[in-house]
Amino acid sequence: MQINENFLKIQSSYLFSNIAKKVNAYSAAHPDKEIIRLGIGDVTRPLAPACIKAMHDAVEEMAHAETFHGYPPEYGQDFLLEAILENDYRARGVDLQKSEIFVSDGAKSDCGNIGDIFSLENRVAVCDPVYPVYVDTNVMAGRAGDKTENGWSNIIYMPCTAENHFLPEIPTEHVDLIYLCFPNNPTGMPIKKAELQKWVDYANREGAVILYDAAYEAFITEADVPHSIFELDGAKQCAIEFRSFSKTAGFTGVRCGYTVVPHDLKFGETELNALWARRQATKFNGVSYITQRAAAACYTPEGKQQIRDTIAYYQNNARVIYEGLRDCGFTVYGGTNSPYVWLKTPDNMGSWAFFDLLLEKIQVVGTPGEGFGPSGEGYFRLTAFGSAENTVRAVERIKAYFGK
Repeated sequence: MQINENFLKIQSSYLFSNIAKKVNAYSAAHPDKEIIRLGIGDVTRPLAPACIKAMHDAVEEMAHAETFHGYPPEYGQDFLLEAILENDYRARGVDLQKSEIFVSDGAKSDCGNIGDIFSLENRVAVCDPVYPVYVDTNVMAGRAGDKTENGWSNIIYMPCTAENHFLPEIPTEHVDLIYLCFPNNPTGMPIKKAELQKWVDYANREGAVILYDAAYEAFITEADVPHSIFELDGAKQCAIEFRSFSKTAGFTGVRCGYTVVPHDLKFGETELNALWARRQATKFNGVSYITQRAAAACYTPEGKQQIRDTIAYYQNNARVIYEGLRDCGFTVYGGTNSPYVWLKTPDNMGSWAFFDLLLEKIQVVGTPGEGFGPSGEGYFRLTAFGSAENTVRAVERIKAYFGK
């Protein structure tokens, strides 16, 4: 018997698991200290009442033989697929087919699993800093090469720094798979349509595939920032898009998302849509009827308004964090089109050292930028997903400690 030794190449635990261990250890040693968590991007507001009602109704259906539902359709219930098509795409002038949408248990799973349909010989490009799942899953698959001082030998890192406004630059060498996430996690920065069009044009020239994570599109406030990559000319020939109800509708504990693989996206005569369909049919058993009813309720008039209200709540938290840190003298980014605020650590302090300082001195938890990649060192992420009260209190603690 042999094991997949690629798993031994990566850290034994996930970034956010490391954070949780540190916080739990501090809490155990200081039970009298109240910790405010603005680190992990988990939501805190309850589900929209429209979604709760839909789930209750669906549970009642499951209690009667004549309305009971067994295995779900492999790629999603028609009522949810139609709602997604009408609201997320047709409303923005994007024409898709139901067969191009695959409902799943979330964007994280799909971002990690999409590599199943691609060769291990493909070269991967990621933004730096980057959501760790993009890199770690390629390491697990054996596509990343060897660990180096600055990352992985077969992964091309595209630095996103203050100097380039935290936007990646087009690679000067050929790549096959390009992970893009906008609005970005962790920097909170958006990408304008004209800039994203350059990536679509590059991918089509190179025969590359863009793996586009749009998990935070609901937080977009600016008119010239695309909500979907398929708003761009030529994107259907080169892009796969991941969407999530987790941050949009608070489904982090419910689990639902979807991936769009256009029929026009081909390798030779082979549609990648067919490969992903085969992968999902074999390795995934679908999303529960109850969950899909809740997801569909997000698109009702009541659901839309309730979700907009919740998004506005988190957006206000982001504003409080951004303005509070700025007024305190920090250099800050993001927060406008995103629930994340990205800040420069003071006095060239290391990001983990800054994490320890905040935890030990003022009991506020964030996420060290180094955990997102080499270019994240010297930066720190705070999330707007806490309660309004805790957000204000956290900023007050930061001001009291660092204030001028």
